[in-house]
Amino acid sequence: MDNYINIALPKGRLGENAYNLLEEAGYACPEIKNPGRKLIFENSETRVRYFWVKPSDVSIYVEKQAADVGIVGLDILLESKPDIYELLNLGIGKCRMAIASKKGAHFPLDKTLRVATKFPNIAKNYYANLGRDIDIIKLNGSIELAPILGLSDVIVDIVETGKTLYANNLEVVEDIVTISARFVANKSSFKFKTKEIQKMTEKLSLLCDAKGEVQ
Repeated sequence: MDNYINIALPKGRLGENAYNLLEEAGYACPEIKNPGRKLIFENSETRVRYFWVKPSDVSIYVEKQAADVGIVGLDILLESKPDIYELLNLGIGKCRMAIASKKGAHFPLDKTLRVATKFPNIAKNYYANLGRDIDIIKLNGSIELAPILGLSDVIVDIVETGKTLYANNLEVVEDIVTISARFVANKSSFKFKTKEIQKMTEKLSLLCDAKGEVQ
């Protein structure tokens, strides 16, 4: 095991914001901004190694120790429940997991509710706590289409601005949980690289506090 900290970043805006935060915390890796065809980026001075992965795969790379640490949304953690340590709420990538339906729609409590979602476990757990019978319809994209076309009664999905819902005559009827990015670590890596990972966590925590993010 080398003395680099291997960091899995989610592709897209969240990952870019997460890298900027890590760079500000003292873990810069200049070549990541000019990647070319490279997949892995290292800085021998700061002893960090970065790589980009699909957002939903970050927790897998961390759990399987391909990465020591990573940045992942709370939605992924709640849905897949990986066996990893959640070290810090970074307070970036804020959004919410919510239930939405057609505007003004009402569904009798004695009727099985049809729920379209990319997050079946979150939906099941939420409705189980309410004692509500549901029929899960697992979709991988364009969730908003489901109630419009009569495939489902409601959807459970991530909502940022709500503009897409509004434009399609849908509305949020209930918020489930507030989502933000979390700094996570592999359990074995945390054991053998405790000092380095704790130092990184502390630097990120101080930076988030200074920016006014809630931990």
